[in-house]
Amino acid sequence: MTSARQAVSEARRVVVKVGSSSLTTAAGGLDADRVDALVDVLAGSRGIGGASGAASREVVLVSSGAIAAGLAPLGLPRRPRDLARQQAAASVGQGLLVARYTASFARYGVRVGQVLLTSDDMSRRAHHRNASRTLDKLLAMGALPVVNENDTVATDEIRFGDNDRLAALVAHLVHADLLVLLSDVDGVYDGDPGRPGTSRLAEVRGPEDLAGVEIGSSGRAGVGTGGMVTKVEAARIAAAAGIPVVLTSAVHAAEALAGGDTGTYFHPTGRRSADRLLWLQHASTPQGALTLDDGAVRAVVERRTSLLPAGIAAVEGEFSAGDPVELRDTAGRPVARGLVNFDAREIPRLIGRSTHELARELGPAYEREVVHRDDLVLLHA
Repeated sequence: MTSARQAVSEARRVVVKVGSSSLTTAAGGLDADRVDALVDVLAGSRGIGGASGAASREVVLVSSGAIAAGLAPLGLPRRPRDLARQQAAASVGQGLLVARYTASFARYGVRVGQVLLTSDDMSRRAHHRNASRTLDKLLAMGALPVVNENDTVATDEIRFGDNDRLAALVAHLVHADLLVLLSDVDGVYDGDPGRPGTSRLAEVRGPEDLAGVEIGSSGRAGVGTGGMVTKVEAARIAAAAGIPVVLTSAVHAAEALAGGDTGTYFHPTGRRSADRLLWLQHASTPQGALTLDDGAVRAVVERRTSLLPAGIAAVEGEFSAGDPVELRDTAGRPVARGLVNFDAREIPRLIGRSTHELARELGPAYEREVVHRDDLVLLHA
């Protein structure tokens, strides 16, 4: 076993993501045998049934499948394209999905806790803290969290778009030692896996290892939203946050979690950042934009300072204090994203003025940053 794969086998807290295609039948309903097979692996990975009866590993499951599970009960022949019917299918299917997991994990005496998230929730500080506390408490009490996007209420503007990215962000949120992405393909290949002569990439140490690699855009089953592109992007997000990733097929889940030579292993490429900032960068939807003058761009990007009113040249959009906004240079290029401290209607009278001047004229509440550096992330090309 390589040192990298040994690190996988020794991971104490693991986030596992499984896609719809690995849980459902061709007709779109839940496949009880597939669900049970996954649960067998995850329960075994937790160390259930050992002499002490305690779990040796904590597992968080990010599971797709709610919309797919709701298709057949609603008489839908395929995944609908419109958001309203997707939400209806999710409403029916989420209950079926969690009920199936609850019954299956009960065979091992494991309690399941449902956690539904939206990207809008997670970019706001109070909601982010609540989600973090809930997940930590579930794990501390021996429960296994089953996380999904809250498709029933999410809108087009506040959706993660796929559970692969959600899984990467949850892995960072719970300070996981490992992220395992399960699908119907057993790893990243240097071409179409169905063509002769292609080979699996056993390890990815950085973006250069994927240069020139042809990555497919959709899965085979047709019931999910992701594909290899979204999985590789999720692996990149997690690896950049210091979390190793194994990408493989659901049928190889046990081998992957044991540190076996299966799938593609993504080495960590960066270090952990503040939890909320990763969500701000990858899961938030800007509600407006602030255009910065050249001096402010240099200050924010190069010196990593807060954005002051004096550096703002223009404002657009309708937003409230606490919302995420995009920071742009004078050419309109996004350079950063941050949580703004003022409503959009307040900012025009602040533009180009010093905080001391504003405090004298409008009161001490205006002697503060428009976006504090602790609430700001740079957007790298």
